[in-house]
Amino acid sequence: MTAGHKGEHSKDPFEGLIKALEFVRAEVDSYAESRSTLVAELPEERQDSARNLLRYMALRNRDLRPLQEQLAHIGLSSIGRAESNVLATLDSVLHNLYVLSGRDATAAGDSSIYRSFDLLTARLEQNTIRLLGDPPKNRRARIMVTMPESAANDYMMLHRLVEGGMDCIRINCAHGGPDNWEQIIRQKRYAERVMGRSCKVLMDLRGPKIRTGPMEAAAAVFKVKAVKDEYGKLVRPARIWLTNDPGQGNECGSADACLKVSRDWLASCSVHDKIRLKDARGAKRRWRIIEVGRHGCWVESVKTTYLQDDTRLNLAGEDDGTALEGLPERQSVIRVRSGDKLKVTCSKRPGRPSLIDRDGVQLRPGRVSLPIPAVYRDAQPGDSISFDDGRIAGIIEKCAKDRLQVRITHTRKPEEKLQADKGINLPDTQLDLPALSAEDIADLEFVAANADMIGLSFTNTPDDVRELRQRLLELGFDDVGVVVKIETKRGFNNLPGILLEALKFPACGVMIARGDLAAECGFERMAELQEEILWICESAHVPVVWATQVLEGLTKRGHASRAEITDAAMGQSAECVMLNKGPYILEAVRTLNDILQRMQDHQTKKRSMLRKLGLAADCATTGPFSTY
Repeated sequence: MTAGHKGEHSKDPFEGLIKALEFVRAEVDSYAESRSTLVAELPEERQDSARNLLRYMALRNRDLRPLQEQLAHIGLSSIGRAESNVLATLDSVLHNLYVLSGRDATAAGDSSIYRSFDLLTARLEQNTIRLLGDPPKNRRARIMVTMPESAANDYMMLHRLVEGGMDCIRINCAHGGPDNWEQIIRQKRYAERVMGRSCKVLMDLRGPKIRTGPMEAAAAVFKVKAVKDEYGKLVRPARIWLTNDPGQGNECGSADACLKVSRDWLASCSVHDKIRLKDARGAKRRWRIIEVGRHGCWVESVKTTYLQDDTRLNLAGEDDGTALEGLPERQSVIRVRSGDKLKVTCSKRPGRPSLIDRDGVQLRPGRVSLPIPAVYRDAQPGDSISFDDGRIAGIIEKCAKDRLQVRITHTRKPEEKLQADKGINLPDTQLDLPALSAEDIADLEFVAANADMIGLSFTNTPDDVRELRQRLLELGFDDVGVVVKIETKRGFNNLPGILLEALKFPACGVMIARGDLAAECGFERMAELQEEILWICESAHVPVVWATQVLEGLTKRGHASRAEITDAAMGQSAECVMLNKGPYILEAVRTLNDILQRMQDHQTKKRSMLRKLGLAADCATTGPFSTY
């Protein structure tokens, strides 16, 4: 309902607006009261937040834009910042309208209504402290970093990350195991003591992640490449360590390639000897021995060489030489193009590549394994399916009890490579899968005992949160927090109910897992969805973690794009921003720390902050229209 138009003889030009706002207020309050049983199930200190969430959902169940425009025209709040306290926002606007119309303002409460904003607005920060700890000195949003398994043996990395601004570590339980996790946490605790800073621990359960199974083994191929400059000129040859025992000595760590060969053959090698070989392509190559050591010899190569297990190395005058041994195994990949067919099977047999003829015609579809029977039970022809965070998308053409036939409809590149252990999304399929996998249940006792908060992956319904809480109570852990991860269309659609269940935990938060969520709902909707999640969570006073591909170029390659910097700046709307692991993670933490500090003075949540602008100060001093 919107405000009606008054006639030209109306004595009260604000009557229509007042009636419209009174109707909206009554409606949102009635909606919350009608669901009072849901609120009564929560701890007393959470009940006001739950009521506010319900009121916000009722408020956003109508198009308020005409009403907002009329309020803006008379210089009043357009109720566009109602998330943290819906009733106080409506009451304050009604109070001002009553004053303007000459009515008794106490009908909407006296001037103390303005102070009621503080009663609920402060809840979000309080709940953020409960979950993520005290904020750093110069920044509102926290920084979370995913730990690599190698962090268990790298104290200095933890030290530098804490020093650079990291506030929380994330351990992905899909990798490593309890021994590795325990060592990472031990390193983190030592860094905390040394630096005098607190750093929380999030342990992320793997959940029912649907992934491609292993692929058939492919012939081992190893590429050895010299270092060249941007003009293709040789900077230095490739350095190769030939040995019979790669575990001896430290040479393998500094070599471009560490190759195992026969002990007897090595004994006949001398400095300056030339080694002849034909690589995997049949290309002739010559290497030069530059040093002979106790456990092997150093070799230089100025040309790129592709090696296989049966590649033979020959010294001058030799015809048979020695064969390379033990090159790293690799799994095959499926080369996928738009229009190709792909088979998904319930079998545990390794997947296999497509068979493509010389003209590019697909003679046999590629095959991936996915041994989860529920997928084949619930999927239907016409359902969409995507692989590898949406890089490959298709439509299910045929369904059987143990296989799906997929027609590929989109690839980001003309040809994509589908590998083992890549995520599969089925956004149109109502999959009935438990939130906690058998592995999660086995890990849960360790996780609950060592983590400050538990990440519940692929949270789809309130029942998923309820199950986690029940299992924690059975284990005797009622003080651990939860971070529900929203990464499916179903989870997004059920977010209000999920939040009401999560509020039963002593501390709770929401992670926007933007990779899977974008693959499920479409990349074009991602900006809209993440904003809606932020608004709804703010109305429940629940902190949000902004995750997936934040400063990914900087983290992985050492430089960020302009779009990534802008995306990271938008992350200040959340209470925490998560970075993934990568070789340049320290630089990424420092950059994100700087971005978040700068942006918090300009914007908090949806509200622009009118900090003094340097540009405005320059204009005031020199004049905005100086002549050059």
